[in-house]
Amino acid sequence: MSDERILLTGASGFVGRHLLHDLTARGYRVRTAGRGAAPALPGVEHVAIGDLGGPTDWRPILDGVDHVVHGAGLAHAGGDIPEARYRAVNTDATLALARAAQAAGVRRLVFLSSIRAQSGPIAARALSEADPPAPTDAYGRSKLAAERGLAELDLDWVALRPVLVYGPGVKANMAALARLARLPLPLPFGALSAKRSLLAIENLSEAVAFALSEACPPRRAYIVADPEPLSVAEMLAAMRAGLGRGPGLIAVPPPLLAAAARLAGREGAYERLANGLVASPAALISAGWRPPAQTKAALAQLAASPADAG
Repeated sequence: MSDERILLTGASGFVGRHLLHDLTARGYRVRTAGRGAAPALPGVEHVAIGDLGGPTDWRPILDGVDHVVHGAGLAHAGGDIPEARYRAVNTDATLALARAAQAAGVRRLVFLSSIRAQSGPIAARALSEADPPAPTDAYGRSKLAAERGLAELDLDWVALRPVLVYGPGVKANMAALARLARLPLPLPFGALSAKRSLLAIENLSEAVAFALSEACPPRRAYIVADPEPLSVAEMLAAMRAGLGRGPGLIAVPPPLLAAAARLAGREGAYERLANGLVASPAALISAGWRPPAQTKAALAQLAASPADAG
């Protein structure tokens, strides 16, 4: 347990809400900052700020703060957002906060980056931090630029590159997969065997707590992923096990699934399902991170939880 004070940004989102509960449970005194209201918890102070893309006076917000966990940012949202907007929110605002933290004597800043700072949405082989970063979109480039900017500051920092995070209350792709698993129908994905790395929200929370500790070597980026990657078929089977049901999967040939996806205008979603992205968390594990959640058990819990839990 710790009585140190943490500034947490992005506490109103799916990941941020879980981090807020976890950090307070560990005894940290948490101050949140953001546009949206953070969950109301005893002892948590919230400071309202404007758009991250604009100027923010961080000095009073950082008063008395020992560490910063920076989770706020512009999420990956397709190709309709200008690159300059990603740069302003994910790069420039991150570095403005980091420079203010340096001036305030903050001991460590933990930056929630993304695996997309390292790779596109699919990868032909397992990724590690030793691979040259090769982001394929504006979102990934903005996260990588923030990491590189942090490296130029005289500040202890850790960048975490999480893969796709899941848990109760998750939205978007993982929520859609959970809805599919809950359908009382056979599903045609039994032949999809490419592995993908996932990250249980409990494991991400543990990674953040570890990154805040002196045991974690600073001034570098770490991939964060569950140790066991799974295929889409294995994910669905694990979720249905949580519902007390068998897998109910039919091995429809992938070319037929691809043709159906094209006809339905879902080719991009199918490509992400059918192709792999495995990212190794070996570096963070070697440093001392111990992920508490097992992937299949956590997916079973996700499927069994209410769809709007969080």
